[in-house]
Amino acid sequence: MPDTLSPADAGKPIEIEDIGSNPSPRNTIGELVERRLSRRAALGGLLGAAAMATLSDQLLASGGRALAQNASPSSLGFREIAHQMGPRDAVPDGYQIQTVIRWGDAVLPHAPAFDPRNQSAAAQAAQFGYNNDYVDFFPLPRGSRSADHGLLAVNHEYADTQLMFPGMGDDETSRLRSSREQAAVEMAAHGMSVVEIRRENGRWAPVRAGSLNRRITATTPMRIGGPAAGHERLKTSADPTGTRVLGTLNNCAGGNTPWGTVLTAEENFNQYFGGAAANTGAQAAMYKRYGIVEKASYSWPQYEDRFNLDKEPNEPNRFGWIVEFDPYDPDSVPVKRTALGRFKHEGCTHAVSADGRVAFYSGDDERFDYVYKFVTARAWNPENPAANRDLLDDGTLFVARFHEDGRMEWLPLVHGQGPLTAANGFNSQADVLIETRRAADLLKATPMDRPEDVQPNPANGRIYAMLTNNTRRKPEQVDSINPRAANAHGHVIEMIPPGAGTGEVDHAATEGRWEIFLVAGRPGVDAGAQYHQSTSAEGWLSCPDNCTFDAKGRVWISTDGAPGTSKVADGLYAADTDGAGRALTRLFYQAPTGAEVCGPCLTPDDQTMFLAIQHPGDDKGSSFDNPSTRWPDFQEGMPPRPSIIAITRRGGGVIGS
Repeated sequence: MPDTLSPADAGKPIEIEDIGSNPSPRNTIGELVERRLSRRAALGGLLGAAAMATLSDQLLASGGRALAQNASPSSLGFREIAHQMGPRDAVPDGYQIQTVIRWGDAVLPHAPAFDPRNQSAAAQAAQFGYNNDYVDFFPLPRGSRSADHGLLAVNHEYADTQLMFPGMGDDETSRLRSSREQAAVEMAAHGMSVVEIRRENGRWAPVRAGSLNRRITATTPMRIGGPAAGHERLKTSADPTGTRVLGTLNNCAGGNTPWGTVLTAEENFNQYFGGAAANTGAQAAMYKRYGIVEKASYSWPQYEDRFNLDKEPNEPNRFGWIVEFDPYDPDSVPVKRTALGRFKHEGCTHAVSADGRVAFYSGDDERFDYVYKFVTARAWNPENPAANRDLLDDGTLFVARFHEDGRMEWLPLVHGQGPLTAANGFNSQADVLIETRRAADLLKATPMDRPEDVQPNPANGRIYAMLTNNTRRKPEQVDSINPRAANAHGHVIEMIPPGAGTGEVDHAATEGRWEIFLVAGRPGVDAGAQYHQSTSAEGWLSCPDNCTFDAKGRVWISTDGAPGTSKVADGLYAADTDGAGRALTRLFYQAPTGAEVCGPCLTPDDQTMFLAIQHPGDDKGSSFDNPSTRWPDFQEGMPPRPSIIAITRRGGGVIGS
């Protein structure tokens, strides 16, 4: 574990969030002719088949003069804003920001008014949680395309103790000083909120005491499903069956299913567990591969035995999964779908293959870890929702290997195939799934630069992976898919399954192609930055994290880490993915100081962009008592509050047009 964070890690929750636990991040593409950044190789990836058709319009460059905005080949119609770093957020002229719901606002009918100086676990469990990340909009009524009335499903990733409670100091070690009651509040602030919202007269607001509203926390009872359910390594003293678990932790991004359920992703679960067994226990090697260390980053092991490795060594194995639940049924029991593997899931997004089977894509958000997809064993049934209830318990998990020549393979993580046998400690498919990372290591998957959101673009059938950064990649570890050493700014790749662009995409295929979409950083300043030649002085970005697509197939990219790498606030950028404006990114939104931009989500009519603004005020030296911003309330005595915002055009209209 490093003693200090690199600049690319600034603003991240804790040091052990992303320690890079892959023991041998090798170059699996083969012996490369050059083991350093080659501009020619990078351009070879960027100028793929889709780009060649309009080469004269979209030559990519590391610098140079941007074209005047009125001559831009971009299809985007907004006038981009300037990079900034300040206490308030910003959008282009003609747009407006609405705060939809904030940390501490009521979700359940009995929720008390938010009182930040007198919090309780009972109150927090009925209020909107902390550090909102993934956002999804589920229309009401169910099955409709309503864009004015629906359910917001929102993840609550982690707690910032120093910003949540008075008198805690101004650094993240305050988490270890939480009292028993404060720890209980933190647990209640994790999980998810489901909130009914409605748009009236152009304004979004929660429906007070909506009948479908729900809070899920770190103590909500859940079921474990799939091949690992009941396995010996999932059994605890509280659950000797290995099929029941309390709560979900560190839910980062997420996704949904064609049958209308939520998929929430457990990411940095390692930080909540601690004990000497991290170094000396029977599972010490596995703990290390998942970043579990002796000293937890929260006080929870002091108060809850299940977080103490010395008392409950199997409890961490019950986290790191994808959790599914029905947002339209507040009484539904969430299920951890173990068939999708155990790792630091950034999200889980789907695409329906031509044969009706469904592929779910995930990134393992850590330096030198991997890109995955899960393909259901059978097609989903749009006529019979009950037939899809346990569809995610049966299928094949794959991990990606990228080749130097632009080919890619999806390698099956199946017990008994290749090295995944008893000789290597895998006695069943459950073992493979519980130790997904080690199984992928043995298959020689390609170590990536922190794969975060992995999203299919419905317009062109391609899959876009946000690779946030990796400052620890050495020159000898550079390859064509990760083309920079000490990659502080990240890049975006496209994965191209057979049939992409034809309407008959084979998302279940085990082979495909890849290209680099953009290489982030400031053109002309940061080595290797690659964009469209018309990218302006405000349009470059750093640390791509989450993304979404509008009806025209344009990508909207949110960032996490730009203050540390580039001294600009994190934001939301948009670009065409095809045509003359391909990879011409433009700045649409910038967050208040200390905040990360998460969960971009458009309503079905593309007229509202929801964003999760996470950890505002999380700057060095900022605290509850002396915050760097009081966004979004700007009220004396009120701390900064993670919130969901809605961005709309003044007078209405499609976002970005």
